[in-house]
Amino acid sequence: MRTYLITYDIAAPTRHQIASAIMALGDAWARPLDTTWYVQSTDRAAALEGKLRAHLDSEDGLLIQQVEASAVMLNTALRWFKKRRQDAPTNVVAFPVPALPEARAA
Repeated sequence: MRTYLITYDIAAPTRHQIASAIMALGDAWARPLDTTWYVQSTDRAAALEGKLRAHLDSEDGLLIQQVEASAVMLNTALRWFKKRRQDAPTNVVAFPVPALPEARAA
């Protein structure tokens, strides 16, 4: 498993699209700063770039670099999240929770 530092500079406001794509790249991810990510993946950097390319325009910047597991941080923290499996139940609840339909009398 490799750890990659991924950071980007987006000219257009498509940040949510690339953020979702980065979270789907590997087995785990962390986001210590607004546009800076760590991703743990078995893929090579070129493969990760290929998966993110569709979310970037010609004016956007992208940096993907394999890194060591340790880092020095100031005023931030590194919290790892596991990639959600497709077959796992979702842990996201939309608020307000929609009312359940009432049971109809037979």
